[in-house]
Amino acid sequence: MGGLREVNLEENKPTVDAAIRRLTYELHQSRRMGCAVLKIIHGYGSSGAGGRIRVEARRYLERLRLRQEVRDVIPGEAFSIFHAGTRAAFLQCGELRRDRDLERHNNGVTFIVL
Repeated sequence: MGGLREVNLEENKPTVDAAIRRLTYELHQSRRMGCAVLKIIHGYGSSGAGGRIRVEARRYLERLRLRQEVRDVIPGEAFSIFHAGTRAAFLQCGELRRDRDLERHNNGVTFIVL
């Protein structure tokens, strides 16, 4: 059972393309490190101008999920003990049970089960 890793894609206000490149890099790094879950912070556009990183990151991650390159993608707003994907992720990474965003319906984060 691997651990949980957290990465802030919003750090330094990158372009969408730069954020997706970093996400790709961080996915590879997390796998190399033996992590079970990568939590990304991408924001949700509360400033009125953002949200593009979230939209594009989730679109990219869904493609990876469909190609079975990641096991699952759990949006922060679905990260709940009532969500089957979350419960399955707990079996891969016990640390998730203690994550501060559990039951917070935070659409500014996404969990990637590797």
